Amino acid sequence: MVSGDPQLVSADAQSRVQARRTVSRRSLLAAGALASVPALAGTASAVAAGPADGARAGLVTPVRPMPTTAADWQDIADVLGRTGNMARGTVYHTDYPRHDLHVVSRGVTISSGLALGSHVAFVRYADGSTMVMGDFAVAEAELQHVTRALQRHGLEQTAIHKHLLAQSPDMWWTHVHGHGDDPVELARGIRAAMDRTGTPPPRQHKPPKATGLDTEGIDAAMRAKGSHYDGVYKCVFARRETITDGGRVLPPGLGAISAFNFQSLGGGRAAVNGDFVMVAEEVQKVLRTLSRGGIEIVELHNHGLRDEPRLFFAHVWGVDDAVRLAKSLRTAVDHTNVTTFT
Repeated sequence: MVSGDPQLVSADAQSRVQARRTVSRRSLLAAGALASVPALAGTASAVAAGPADGARAGLVTPVRPMPTTAADWQDIADVLGRTGNMARGTVYHTDYPRHDLHVVSRGVTISSGLALGSHVAFVRYADGSTMVMGDFAVAEAELQHVTRALQRHGLEQTAIHKHLLAQSPDMWWTHVHGHGDDPVELARGIRAAMDRTGTPPPRQHKPPKATGLDTEGIDAAMRAKGSHYDGVYKCVFARRETITDGGRVLPPGLGAISAFNFQSLGGGRAAVNGDFVMVAEEVQKVLRTLSRGGIEIVELHNHGLRDEPRLFFAHVWGVDDAVRLAKSLRTAVDHTNVTTFT
């Protein structure tokens, strides 16, 4: 009989033991995976790295921004060494115009308003945490110093790219992101990075000057009301969708805008520099339309790491009659899900 064969009995017993071990190991792995979900959910790294998938599956409720006032950000202003302004009741925004730089691209002297501005924005969230997002315009000789300062303070660079075609001296733009419970520490990181650049002290704000452009014609072509800003005429559009970053809702316009700056060259002509915000399905339509309209494409890339829906940005350049440029831009804007933003 089979049961009487010691070798067969031994082999059968070993097989049963191995099967039990396999089942036990699978059970432990499954239990460990389930246990890790609540354990990770409360950590900053998990919130930063993975909630977008959960949000898509309906498992995570995005954290919403809280209304604040300028007084709530006074300690941030003290660290940064300059006063910002409130936008839409939730965003504390600070500009860093690079008036110290003399940059020429395609024969055009670039003003700080056209393409040489840095900025940062702080937002408070319902869980008490703070997010900072920004974009720094830095000379090539400054870039690595800025990078090391950001890394020492735990701030992320989410993009390093160009806003302009051939330029002298060489310039780079780096997008910055940070999130934590101590907004002052975030501000210290921003200040440390800015101190590695030649960014000048803030100037006293002056009433905006007329640009010499046909702004009414630009508005009509763009079907949007623009505004004067730092010597240029600016038109801005924002995504209609709710955008999240790392499971946190971005206030309207933060990190999800198409912005176009017109700098007068005289005689109704302008240099235009700016970028389009798009989802994947819109990208090729926009690029083809821009090319047909005589607008040059500088970069196609992402500004964030964890945005949902995933956003793509195309930086653009053009020199022509300002109204003609505006018409070409608006034709491309019509391929995107945006609305006028002020």
